[in-house]
Amino acid sequence: MENILDNHVQAYQGLSIYDFDNLIQLKWYPERIVQFSAGASSLLELGLGHGITAGVFEQHFKRHVVIDASPAVIKNFRERFPDSKIEIAESYFETFDTPERFDVIVFGYILEHVDDPVRILKHFRTYLAPGGRMFVTVPNAEVLNRKLGHLAGLLPDMQQLSEHDLLLGHKRYYTVESLRKDIREAGYTIKRLEGIYLKPLTTSQMISLNLGENIIRALCLAAIDYPELSCGILAELELSGN
Repeated sequence: MENILDNHVQAYQGLSIYDFDNLIQLKWYPERIVQFSAGASSLLELGLGHGITAGVFEQHFKRHVVIDASPAVIKNFRERFPDSKIEIAESYFETFDTPERFDVIVFGYILEHVDDPVRILKHFRTYLAPGGRMFVTVPNAEVLNRKLGHLAGLLPDMQQLSEHDLLLGHKRYYTVESLRKDIREAGYTIKRLEGIYLKPLTTSQMISLNLGENIIRALCLAAIDYPELSCGILAELELSGN
């Protein structure tokens, strides 16, 4: 029987205009997580996606396991990154199980894909080592370019999913407030909250500007203090009561 998750592999083959935005975010947030995880040796990452974050993380962690349930996405990753040494666990997030505990767990743009984000967050607390760190990133419905589009009358509903969102398998956007709500319901508090990539214009407009790497990095640095307006939101979680 066909794995329904295989239907989304096209979005991860590097053929979309939105890969411009993806590449910026998927290189930036692992860099931040690595900064915050000094001394950690093992990492559990949910989802292969484009494979970019796996390439960053495997340079910094002695043990790196990635969970993904799509054989097509796994095959795409192995073909695009044949030299990668990461361990891939083929499993749905909801049914994943291991006796191992990890120093760092990363939900990198995962919660917008799953049916029950709170259930997933609760499930993975089991696999966090004592004193470990858990990170979540999600797309922001209220990113500056969407907010401007809304105010200009071009985007009536800022929660509306685009064709590309649907191709990726997205089920929802987040806001800072809705992310806080899911995190709270799952039994965590937010230790750190920051933005990922301040994007003021549409993707095609950003590409047309031919901005230098220094400007792109400046947009990522500026986003740190403005999660409400950034393309993505990065949160570090800790168990409630800690």
